[in-house]
Amino acid sequence: MAQELVYERGIEDAKQFARILYIAHALTFFFSLGTLSILVLIVNYVRRPETLGTMVYSHHTWMIRSFWFYALWMIVGGFVWITFIGIPIAMAIWGLAWLWMAYRIIRGFMDLNNNRAMPV
Repeated sequence: MAQELVYERGIEDAKQFARILYIAHALTFFFSLGTLSILVLIVNYVRRPETLGTMVYSHHTWMIRSFWFYALWMIVGGFVWITFIGIPIAMAIWGLAWLWMAYRIIRGFMDLNNNRAMPV
């Protein structure tokens, strides 16, 4: 017996919108080091309740957590920068935070395209 995979239109629309949000996060992350991602974050918070019970919900949560942890590490790096002795350490923190955020955006986008929920 062959099984048929059926997609609901609402879920496909939610997935497409999540793809757009991943791209928006990537663009704001690349061009403004994430400072403009606050706008995309607001959209994540607004659209997340509509996807409750679907795997897209986990992607919204993934993007939200990624933003806040990235912001936290950027702030920590700023405090370390203030000490002047910690400038190289701050630059390392910022570099690692940047790489981590890039990983989160790429992994989330790929898992969304492969219909996998995020581990949140």
